[in-house]
Amino acid sequence: MSRRRGLVAGAVVLSFVLAGCSDVAASETTPSPSQASSSTPATTPTASPTVKPTVKPTVKPKPKVKQKPEYYALRVERQLNKLGYPVGDIDGDITARAKQALCAWRETHGLPVSRKGLSLNDAYSVLNATSRPAPTRSPGIYVNKTCQILYQIVGKSYKRIVWISTGGPGYETPNRTGAVWRKWAGAHESSLYDDAYMYDSLYFLKDRPGIALHGSRVNSLVKPYPDSHRCVRVVRPEIHQIFTDTPIGTKVQIYGEY
Repeated sequence: MSRRRGLVAGAVVLSFVLAGCSDVAASETTPSPSQASSSTPATTPTASPTVKPTVKPTVKPKPKVKQKPEYYALRVERQLNKLGYPVGDIDGDITARAKQALCAWRETHGLPVSRKGLSLNDAYSVLNATSRPAPTRSPGIYVNKTCQILYQIVGKSYKRIVWISTGGPGYETPNRTGAVWRKWAGAHESSLYDDAYMYDSLYFLKDRPGIALHGSRVNSLVKPYPDSHRCVRVVRPEIHQIFTDTPIGTKVQIYGEY
């Protein structure tokens, strides 16, 4: 009996010893919350990293395509015709007739005079215009042999800009300034050439009495280049209107070179 009690007492003591070891081991390895807070140094919380927005790539605009002059040809012809510069057929084809109109445009706008084709500068100039400029010359009739164009200036404006054909090779119309001294209405035959009919003639050089501004039997004789026998051929019915508007004494000036 005493032996049994001794065994029981030994077991109880052993259990206490084991439990005590367990507590010690636990206290050494796992700190209590108070211990952890006192022993662990305080740290500043890390700030969230700032994410810079991705810069949008700059999209370069596509370069504007520089149009060729031909792109504007039809619009230029329409505008020239609207402003009183005759171009012939309005079809986008810069023909010899359209070049005459462009030549006249350059002259009346103070640009270098030439019979060349359409340039971008010409196109911009024509398409931005809203009216014909006022002439810088006195009233009268002006024949530009370079352009093969006649200007009729009445008052302070260009009343008409029309096609003409001056004297061809060997029969050049002289560059002179004269005045209308004789008018012959209707049709009559030339005193110098057989079967050559002149219409509504305006004679302007007394010392060269055979030279006149006149209409021809058909407009096809009024070429876009010099082709007459010293006279100045003018398309009809414009010559009739010019004849009516032009009194004796009106200034007539021939200038330029083809």
